[in-house]
Amino acid sequence: MGCGRTCAGWLRWHAARVFARRVRSSARPRATALAVAVSAAVLVTAACTAAAPAQTTPAAATPSDPALAQYYDQKLSWGPCAPFATTANDRQAFADPKYDCAKLQVPLDYAHPDGKKAELGVLRQKALDPAAKIGSLITNPGGPGASGMSALPSIISGGVGTGPLAQRFDLIGFDPRGVGASTPAIDCLSDQEWAVERARADFDPSPAGVAKTEAENKAFVDKCVAKTGVDVLANVGTRDAAKDMDILRAALGDAKMTYLGYSYGTRLGSTYAEDFPGNVRALVLDGALDPTQSTVDRVVAQNAGFQGAFNAFATWCSQQPTPCPLGQDPNKATTVFQALARPLIDKPIPAGPGRELGFNDAQTGVSQALYVSAAYPILSRGIAGLATGDGTILMRLADLYYDRDADGHYSNTLEAFTAIGCMDEQRITDRAQVADLNKRALEAAPFRDDGHGVVAALDQCAFWPVPPTSQPHTPKVQGLPPTLTISVTGDPATPYQAGVDLAKALGGSLLKVEGNQHTAALQGNACVDDVVTAYLTDLKEPAAGTECKLDAP
Repeated sequence: MGCGRTCAGWLRWHAARVFARRVRSSARPRATALAVAVSAAVLVTAACTAAAPAQTTPAAATPSDPALAQYYDQKLSWGPCAPFATTANDRQAFADPKYDCAKLQVPLDYAHPDGKKAELGVLRQKALDPAAKIGSLITNPGGPGASGMSALPSIISGGVGTGPLAQRFDLIGFDPRGVGASTPAIDCLSDQEWAVERARADFDPSPAGVAKTEAENKAFVDKCVAKTGVDVLANVGTRDAAKDMDILRAALGDAKMTYLGYSYGTRLGSTYAEDFPGNVRALVLDGALDPTQSTVDRVVAQNAGFQGAFNAFATWCSQQPTPCPLGQDPNKATTVFQALARPLIDKPIPAGPGRELGFNDAQTGVSQALYVSAAYPILSRGIAGLATGDGTILMRLADLYYDRDADGHYSNTLEAFTAIGCMDEQRITDRAQVADLNKRALEAAPFRDDGHGVVAALDQCAFWPVPPTSQPHTPKVQGLPPTLTISVTGDPATPYQAGVDLAKALGGSLLKVEGNQHTAALQGNACVDDVVTAYLTDLKEPAAGTECKLDAP
């Protein structure tokens, strides 16, 4: 199955960068590299700006629906974070006493607020200077399906946790409904079933092959229904998550929302802006999804973005002093890679004790590394391993993408990705349209082409038991204060133009960033971080035409 449409978010960038740094530091990847990759801190530095006077936060706004008062009026009960840990990395990070955690209650179905309830996990680092506190900075790392509770300690421990944002805001990470520590959780496959899912050989374009692939996709959905429930799956879309964020804002005691969203988090942020424009103080949207773009156009554009990132890697690789595994001519790199990867369909190669790397995982590992140019050196070693029969590096990169830990346990990130995506994206149930989409996607990203032809099989969303709750549209945001959208020119997962279009749709500022990676805020670039910090603390927009540039790998 892979991810179908590629997952996107700050955690993808972070995992690739940290893994590259860890493995690059030794001649051979250590067995523990995967276990520490996600929890290790990314080196980020928040740039300082002159402190503004402390801002008083008025009482939280009253909900328009009286039936929701019980949720808006709730008081969060903060305590230790250890009970909220869902992974080994969480258990280590959440043990730090500077964090406290709570559960936020929201209605499972906003049409029936007196019915079943859901609970969202919330993690906080209190503002270090209470006298200068502005309010809360709510963050979302993307996905959809990524845990905000898991992501925030990594952001904080890299330097943000002592900088001006930490001085003046309670820093907040939360798990959206169905994700991570939130309950009820989206659940579809066991760890053993995930191993089988990753190895699925859906390369046969014949009617029999299409029927087999569709049967497997329907079986996946049936397992989601059986383990999660239709009532939960019907209410996990961004439409509902945005409403949850307004309850979170109120429960935190903030009259206005201050928000930083990466990748899919920009969809969540723009949806919130449309639903609650009067409740917005500041929005930073980094790595944008264009709300007006169709699902088909988004998938094709994203594939083109990853091909662009692959081409940039091939160019870099050809310029290194050591021989490039893709050859010295970047124009031939896709053909060389196809020759290395396609044999894995019939003959996987060893990838560590008891494991084998097939075509799907090789492609996933390469895509994971393309999220950030800092991973180019380790990606080069991983591709070189295909020629020597060693798939260890690409398998570990693929494990990061699937959020599989060293013990073989998977988080529910990709299950949540599928469930939320099926509620947000346009449903495609015509096989002719599927064939056209897959044809266009492979033409946009030929390095991903398995060489067997287009498989016109309906995906999981075609079998989803409930209709989507979102459609492409131009947001109506009358009364929205100025926003800040950040877009990287060589972003593979959320191509640059989407950021341009989102900034225009919201009537806000755009920060153009030259570079080859997915997202840029609070990741160590002083130019970007200066702009973000000034905007979040002082509501200072960047001058028109402001641009930043990321370091080369």
